[in-house]
Amino acid sequence: LGEAAMLRTILLVLAAALAALLIWVGMKPATYRVERSAVIKAAPADVYGHVYDLAKWEAWSPWAKLDPNSKVTFEGPTSGPGAIMRWAGNEKVGRGAMAITDAKPAEAITIRLDFVEPMEGTSTVGFQFRPKDQATEVVWSTTGDQGFVERLLCTVMGVDVEAMIGQDYERGLANLKTVAETAVPAAEPVGPASPPAPTPPG
Repeated sequence: LGEAAMLRTILLVLAAALAALLIWVGMKPATYRVERSAVIKAAPADVYGHVYDLAKWEAWSPWAKLDPNSKVTFEGPTSGPGAIMRWAGNEKVGRGAMAITDAKPAEAITIRLDFVEPMEGTSTVGFQFRPKDQATEVVWSTTGDQGFVERLLCTVMGVDVEAMIGQDYERGLANLKTVAETAVPAAEPVGPASPPAPTPPG
């Protein structure tokens, strides 16, 4: 074959490979869901408190120690629906915000997660707290959309979103287990002391 014919053959092969890649990416789901769970030897209400208050995330979050110099700020209350936490750090933690949008005491928490860097994206994060014997099963999940460009980049770079996020969730649940199981349970309210019994007349 001449040089021109060989070059044409190479270009046709590359075009076919690119077309196959684009078709393959287009067939991938446009949404993703990641879920992990762990059983923690603590009451649902006690475990719930470590997630419900965003200020307590630093003690167990799988991303908290990836950048000791990251900046974390809060808007409004640190707990409950309407609580917002913003962070900015290195390339490992990026920049973004999360807000609690719904909460059922000792049962479930829903969070809106917005990433700004390294890539923009929004997902819904959920926590469920299920009584299990004398412990609590915590289910941590996230769902979101994945556009064609994101799917293409993940395919080319060999990034498995489910495995990547799942690994972080497993590490975070292990941290939460340690924190919740070693924390002192919230004390029951103590009522006023009973007055001493009157001394019978002598």
